[in-house]
Amino acid sequence: MRRALAGIALAVTSMVALSFLIPLALLVREQARDRVTTAAEQRASALSPVLALTTRTADVQQAVAEIDYHDQLAVRLPGGGFVGSPHAPRHALDRAVRKRETLTLDTAEGWVYLQPVVLPEERVAVVEAFVPAGELTRGVWASWGVMSLLAVGLVGGSVIVADRLGARVVRSSQSLKRASLALGSGDLEVRVEPDGPPELQDAGAAFNTMADRVVELLAIEREMVADLSHRLRTPLTALYLEADLMGASPGARRITTAVSQLEAELDSIITTARTPLAAGPPSGQISARPCETAEVVAMRLDFWSVLAAQQNRPCERSLTPRPTPVRFPEDDLAAVVDALIGNVFRHTPQGTAFAVRVELDDRCVLLTVDDAGPGVADPEAALTRGVSVGGAGGTGLGLDIVARAARAADGELEISRSPMGGARVRVSFALA
Repeated sequence: MRRALAGIALAVTSMVALSFLIPLALLVREQARDRVTTAAEQRASALSPVLALTTRTADVQQAVAEIDYHDQLAVRLPGGGFVGSPHAPRHALDRAVRKRETLTLDTAEGWVYLQPVVLPEERVAVVEAFVPAGELTRGVWASWGVMSLLAVGLVGGSVIVADRLGARVVRSSQSLKRASLALGSGDLEVRVEPDGPPELQDAGAAFNTMADRVVELLAIEREMVADLSHRLRTPLTALYLEADLMGASPGARRITTAVSQLEAELDSIITTARTPLAAGPPSGQISARPCETAEVVAMRLDFWSVLAAQQNRPCERSLTPRPTPVRFPEDDLAAVVDALIGNVFRHTPQGTAFAVRVELDDRCVLLTVDDAGPGVADPEAALTRGVSVGGAGGTGLGLDIVARAARAADGELEISRSPMGGARVRVSFALA
């Protein structure tokens, strides 16, 4: 922007300067020419009274010597003789004598003025005033140089002023840009000092108002999440009491373990909701120690296998023995596995088989969940947040959570038809 403003100022002032400079330069040249030619005409006219009185060569020579200091006057006497050195061509002199008209003409040596003087007895003398070519342009080049310097100074000054004004505008806009990028990166404390033109000052004030509103809305939203999560503690307490009433049975132990895990998840949600946003990593970046994908998947399969046995669901697992480290939090990876397997239990009938595989492919880890259910009719719609893969009975958040986790780990999510006849959901994670 700064360069553009300077360029506009340069173009505009240059056009204005040229529009005045060119006519003024021509006028200066014409005035210089008129000055010397008028003086020459006056000198020639001063000889007319002398010729009217006498045409003797000696008298005319004396008059010419008194009027002309630069040997620029000459007289053609009626008899054809000359006083001084003529510069006009012969045909021009003959024409002035014959037609008795005043002539001006340009020659290779300069400018010539011929003034006929009619004498008694139809005699005609011609006074010639000569101006050398150098005299016609004396002082013109110096005047043009001064005008050019003035024009360059004016153009340069306007460019400097425009650059200073542009620097102020650019400085204000860059400050607003840096603040916008910082706010987008999670720095909720960033504000700008309104500066520059009134429009940019208004934009800076609007940015500060927007940032304050964003902080306020985020605080309200995070407190709401924490409050809603805390409300779940009441039913969890009831489940604990029910497990105690069941005694030391295996079912009671399973319920107690599941409730403990759910309570730990709620604690994590509340803590995360009340953690300032700027304290965490920027969105889309993962800063965690590597975890083993196969180990996390095996651990979650052990949990889900109990429910699979109760529902008569055949479960196949194929976990590669090779290291599968991914730079992803272990809890988040477990949530991804639970979301994929939970969809199988939620959207397929009891007794439907499913399979889970972990394998390596080039530089990524592939987590694949196949099932023998009805499949996913519209994979693209299933990836839309809030749209349930089964059309009902779900929040539509599971696959969206998985997709965002895959993107955060430089991977992707793919939904297709499983060899078992149902849906295949494959998630890739970049190797750590």
